[in-house]
Amino acid sequence: MPALTDNDIQDNVRAALAEDVGGGDITAALIPAAAVATARVITREDGVLCGRAWVDAVFAAVDPGLQPEWSSTDGELITAGSTLFTVRGPARALLTAERSALNFLQLLSGTATRCHHYATLVSGTGVRLLDTRKTIPGLRKAQKYAVRCGGCHNHRIGLYDAFLIKENHINACGGIAAAVREAHQVAPGKPVEVEVETMAELEQAIGAGADRVMLDNFTLQAMRDAVALVAKSLELEASGNITETTLRSVAETGVDFISIGALTKDTRALDLSMRLLD
Repeated sequence: MPALTDNDIQDNVRAALAEDVGGGDITAALIPAAAVATARVITREDGVLCGRAWVDAVFAAVDPGLQPEWSSTDGELITAGSTLFTVRGPARALLTAERSALNFLQLLSGTATRCHHYATLVSGTGVRLLDTRKTIPGLRKAQKYAVRCGGCHNHRIGLYDAFLIKENHINACGGIAAAVREAHQVAPGKPVEVEVETMAELEQAIGAGADRVMLDNFTLQAMRDAVALVAKSLELEASGNITETTLRSVAETGVDFISIGALTKDTRALDLSMRLLD
């Protein structure tokens, strides 16, 4: 997938500060301009840290002199009650930056924490868990970065870097073979994945030359049959109504990938708090 860049992070931060600060933080203006303080951010629960670059960028955008001193790195397990970072500078600037900085850190740490949990559930199976395009608008690359920090993997970043031919595409193109053939002509070299709902459709996708097949809502036995049929000639991805309860069983069928929208769609922000120390 396209690499996350500093420009991506800066774009996220500019948008966040524009909607939060607007024409100015009128509450922070109550504080004497000369007041200086140290802020400490802690986590109230265990998790996986993610989002340092966004936090640094928020504070720097509000006041270039604000430089957080971190106690943990992205991808590191953190424990309830631990300090994540401290930052010292003008009290007004600290409070203006607080919400946007914590919004990024809570969301991305929450995403990474959820992914770590799911990755632990399939440990030892060899399957790779994939995210989807079910992300918060404007924060796709950020959330996909958090997915990697949590130990899972990225699917395509968008509609432009790989084909995912689904039922509606197949119907509109006149069949699986026609859709795959057209994909190779439209964007030669781009990965071509086909979603199938039956073994017959799987056989069509194999014959058409797909690179990967998504098994949509297959039973466990049907997944095992698909793995045996394909015999590693192409990649198989399981998807559709896969929960924490069924995840391990699906992984043990031998599929190469499992895609789960919940990795990013159902994220709960990690509980963080910032306090001024002086």
